[in-house]
This record gives sequence, C-alpha cells and structure tokens, in this order.
Amino acid sequence: MDTTAVDNSADFDAATELLRQAAIREGLLDAADPAAAEGVISAAASQAIEALLEREIRVPEPSEEACRRHHAAHAAQYTRGERAALRHVLFAVTPGVDVVALRKRAEACLLDVRCHDGTGADRFAAAARELSNCPSGAAGGDLGWLAASDCAPEFAREVFGHAEVGVLPRLVHSRFGLHVVEVLQRESGEALPFEAVRGAIEATLRQQSYATALRQYVQLLGGAESPLVQ
Repeated sequence: MDTTAVDNSADFDAATELLRQAAIREGLLDAADPAAAEGVISAAASQAIEALLEREIRVPEPSEEACRRHHAAHAAQYTRGERAALRHVLFAVTPGVDVVALRKRAEACLLDVRCHDGTGADRFAAAARELSNCPSGAAGGDLGWLAASDCAPEFAREVFGHAEVGVLPRLVHSRFGLHVVEVLQRESGEALPFEAVRGAIEATLRQQSYATALRQYVQLLGGAESPLVQ
C-alpha cells in the first residue's frame, strides 16, 4: 500500500486493518489470517491488500493539458543544475522514539535559530553540534553544495525549486526524520522544456491521483466517522 496516503503510524495501522478486513470479505485472504502484530501484517495479507487495491483503484492517465498546467505552475522544480549550499539539524526518527517529543524538540530548535539576530556566536552551528543526529553536526550542520539528486526525494522537494534563502520557516520531513534547514546560498539551474520532463510530470500526477483515490477508498471502508486520513 502506498504510505503517502496516510499521515502517521496510527492512521496507517488503522487503514491497513480496514484493507485487510476488506480483502477477507472479498475472498482474497483467509479469514483465519491474524491481525497485525505490532503494526506488522502477514505476507499473505500484504499480497491480498495489493491485489485488492489493484482491482478496486483505477487511476486515469493524466492529460497533456493537466501536465502542461503542472509544468507551468511548478517550472522551478524542473531545472537542471540547480544547487544549494545547505546546513541542517537532524532529529532522527529511530525505532522506539517518542515522535511527539521529538517534534517538540525540533520545533523548539527551529524557533530558536529563527529568532537569533545573527550577532555573536553562530546559533545554528551550535544547535547542530549539540542536537543533530547527523555526522554533519560536528561541522555545525554543514552539508556543502548539494543538488536535488544528492538528497532523498522528499527532502529535495522541500528545499529545491524554491527561492527561499536562510532558515526555512518549516520543519523538513524525510525518511531520516525531521530537519531544521538553512539555505546559505542558491544557484538557479537551467529551466527544462516540457517535453524533457513530461515523463516525470506524468508520474507525479499519477501518484497524486493514486493517493487521492486510496484516501477515498479507505474512508469509504471506514465510514463517515473514520479518523484515518486527512
């Protein structure tokens, strides 16, 4: 199941159980299949859910008009050669970590470095050395010059294709955890023509349509009062 359609682990577990039960009702999974144990379902349940979603969810191919609109609205994201000089403070999500407490620490750090007036000691570097779970913390969080291809895709989407310089006013989420990010400098890239990025745009729009369809399907399974997905 595409996990981008759910917002946190509790929602994901609830959605997975709804899908597992639906697979049983549809005869795709044995009724004796055990419920998830610590959030992990059986291999048979995973395969049955995939078969269920393949049968039930239909995603239309994005039209050329929709692709061109997306390209025009997000032209800065489709460039070649864009680079940014970055530093960050990483609050890593590891097994057993209290995610709520972790977010509070990350938000407190973000507020602290954004409110610093820039005089005196380098507050961002100090925060990175003290708090970051990344080896770069020893160097004040410095990541050097990076291109989007050097980063996890979800991190790149938050950082590249924008004009912001300075400490970003939001936490950046990635598979590694929560990042407080400062953009020190940017070098804009060369804008790519529509035909050169059409495939990537189609894939993006297809993924967005799939996530929407999956949310709607899970909400239908859960009923009007389902707290599953936003």
